[in-house]
Amino acid sequence: MNLFTRHKNTPAVTFEQVLDKFQQPLYWHIRRMVLSHEDAQDILQDTFINIYKGLSSLKDEAALKGWVYRIATNECLRHLQRRRETALSTIGDNESLTRELMESAHVDYGKEMEVKFQQALLTLSDNQRMVFNLRYYDELPYQEISAITGSTVESLKVTYHNAKEKVTKYMINN
Repeated sequence: MNLFTRHKNTPAVTFEQVLDKFQQPLYWHIRRMVLSHEDAQDILQDTFINIYKGLSSLKDEAALKGWVYRIATNECLRHLQRRRETALSTIGDNESLTRELMESAHVDYGKEMEVKFQQALLTLSDNQRMVFNLRYYDELPYQEISAITGSTVESLKVTYHNAKEKVTKYMINN
């Protein structure tokens, strides 16, 4: 009996299995996008609500990982869009992200290069940061990132290359 057959009969058990498998990796995927622990927790909760609602309609067990990452990524992008829409005009979005970074327990401030690297990531667009995080931190192949984002492998390679160049340039010049 596969995961999806079990879900129709005992959804809570199957959902718990998905929760156990993906809770930590999705939390860090989300956290790297939004920086704030509180925001990451809220987005993670919304992500798992959407996973629970849609789990029984997922037909291919092999597509589970890409599907849950796509839901988490879309929730991150919605959150960042809402933040941008409600941001005060006097405070730029990167400034508020930088402030959150400096308040974050995610970064070891004793390591100057790590702080600089995180600041470099904040210079990327949301899309570049998402692709960079999925490839660099989550070590996903371009095919999986393509399934998550709906972009072509070729465009993802270009986006990742441009993001990497931008980060490198920032690291050298700052």
